[in-house]
Amino acid sequence: MTNPRLFALAAALVGAWSAPCAGQGAPKTLPVVWVLSTGGTISGRGATSTSLAEYKSGAILGEDLVRSVPEIAQVATVKVEQIANVSSTAITTAHWLMLANRINAIFAAEPQTAGVVVTHGTNTLEETAYFLNLTVKDERPVVLVGSMRPASAISADGPLNLLNAVRTAVSPEARGKGVLVVLNDEINAARDVTKTNTYRVETFQAPELGLLGYVDADQVSFYRAPTRRHTARSEFDVGGLTSLPKVDIVYSYVDPSPAVVQALVAGGVGGIVFAGTGAGGLSGTEREAVTAVAALPPSTRPVLVRSSRTGNGRVIGTEEWAAFDMVPADTLNPQKARILLMLALTKTRDPRAITRMFAEY
Repeated sequence: MTNPRLFALAAALVGAWSAPCAGQGAPKTLPVVWVLSTGGTISGRGATSTSLAEYKSGAILGEDLVRSVPEIAQVATVKVEQIANVSSTAITTAHWLMLANRINAIFAAEPQTAGVVVTHGTNTLEETAYFLNLTVKDERPVVLVGSMRPASAISADGPLNLLNAVRTAVSPEARGKGVLVVLNDEINAARDVTKTNTYRVETFQAPELGLLGYVDADQVSFYRAPTRRHTARSEFDVGGLTSLPKVDIVYSYVDPSPAVVQALVAGGVGGIVFAGTGAGGLSGTEREAVTAVAALPPSTRPVLVRSSRTGNGRVIGTEEWAAFDMVPADTLNPQKARILLMLALTKTRDPRAITRMFAEY
């Protein structure tokens, strides 16, 4: 037979354990993160769960991406905005300007925003990241994230990548480190990172300079920070721009034709980046083309930059190439050297001033 007094005592104890403690406040307010969605594999959908190479990028909206990872709601209050929904091969400089201006507007209008996450296809993710690294005017984190497998795939990597990107965006340690790239539990700097593999999930690496940190189950951990100028310390401002100067890349190889350089110059290109061999070396044919460019009036000739196709190491200035006013790209790969040159040309055409920029950024 149940003792009524014992039952009442037990009920009182259970109520005491479950009731809020005296002085306990309301649930903690979560930081605000904006997710700007542009498409890519992370929002892709294939015909089957094993369609890992053939799928439609940008088939899923950003709101649905965030909704599919309910764990994000434990980390941040997320606001989603659809900037585009395309493959990263369809990203243009117009998208770059739109993203930079939108992020700057968010930071200017919303001091409570902790950071911004940009979902993006991986093919050109590093380029968008570096452009934003030079044009976002705030120290708060901007994190680019993508995936190597579509959302519909077995073992899709996008959901965890997105969660980790949001976790990084709200991390106090991420502030002031420039634009970041987060995939495969790793944090890389926009300036240094590049895509190194066609299909593997560990594709994004900073080959010699190394990653910045990890996003593990317990915390976001940083072990180093970028030293080159970026974001709030950048001199570049795209707020009033509707387009960027035209800059193209010429890839070096054995016995190249001068026709590419000649065509670019005739087309009025503002700058040319050479993806040179070794330490930025150019062939005899390319040297002849460069000699012809150097003979043009300074106001009409494109600014020339030497980068390297090797993927690692510095391209340094030498007397040989300084005679042609060629700017050394330091460790920037050709596609990132192009971005810095485009922004440099919004301010000056002086090769000496642009050489200074390449040394600082």
